[in-house]
Amino acid sequence: MADIALYQQKIRECEREIGKGIIGQKEVIRQVMLALLSGGNVLLEGMPGLGKTMLVRTISQVFLLSFKRIQFTPDLMPSDVTGTNIMVKEEGKSAFRFQKGPIFANLVLADEINRATPKTQSALLEAMQEHTVTVGTESYVLEEPFLVLATQNPIEQEGTYPLPEAQLDRFLFKILVEFPSREELRGIVALTEGQEPPGIQGLMNGAVLLQTRKLISRIPIADAVMNYILDLVMATHQENPYIREGASPRAAQALVRASKARAFLEGRLNVSFEDVRSLAYPVLRHRILLNFDAISDGITQDSVIRQILSEKEKNLYA
Repeated sequence: MADIALYQQKIRECEREIGKGIIGQKEVIRQVMLALLSGGNVLLEGMPGLGKTMLVRTISQVFLLSFKRIQFTPDLMPSDVTGTNIMVKEEGKSAFRFQKGPIFANLVLADEINRATPKTQSALLEAMQEHTVTVGTESYVLEEPFLVLATQNPIEQEGTYPLPEAQLDRFLFKILVEFPSREELRGIVALTEGQEPPGIQGLMNGAVLLQTRKLISRIPIADAVMNYILDLVMATHQENPYIREGASPRAAQALVRASKARAFLEGRLNVSFEDVRSLAYPVLRHRILLNFDAISDGITQDSVIRQILSEKEKNLYA
């Protein structure tokens, strides 16, 4: 128990250290931390200039993880992501040698992922799910911990390629990065115009992070909470005037993993209903496909999730 408390304290220190370099966005920082503790990929959606790149870079500094940024563009090729075999001269002979691409890092920022073609987007699929990269007939294992954090812009959709549902499902969370408040905006301007940026300390390495994940995976979950998670996911497949396709089984797995991580970060060793409720939005919003009626009525995924949670809340305390 003492060891677990020590790990919990260390993780909270890391969260506070990340907050030094990012003004505001506390909920975004918390959710990215939960993804890091759960071992899941993250899709960040928000307007340009909200500090998404800075957030990922700061996390890599605090956790002493290698970091690579890939700017996705329409002319980006799959080999620009994964790497390629190149011809080299060795002892007077020509031979092929694999040159690793930027995907070989602990934290990979896929910036504006929806600007690349589907062929290039698919180059990430194997890495995101299997943590391996296959080039030709050879497979290469990625170093753990490995996490893809992708960004996309909710505006300027011309010239973009929407992510297919199969790829969206491989993201643990879809996090909406909101515009800062007036006071937060003042702080951002002050930080970038004259003030000395805060020094970010490295507090934890990848090996300790992996040990923390093992501890989190052992946190028990009560049958009542597990049934609540299953009910939420199944509700997306029941008759609903706005849902075209419901969430996949990965949604239930994601809710379990992320809820355990939230309980750990909150200093508890049991998963509560509140853990599940707070994470239902980032876990489900990209896994629910809305029909034409929802789009024409201005209904969002978050609105549908809110309705499902409200109905389950009534049944929970009925």
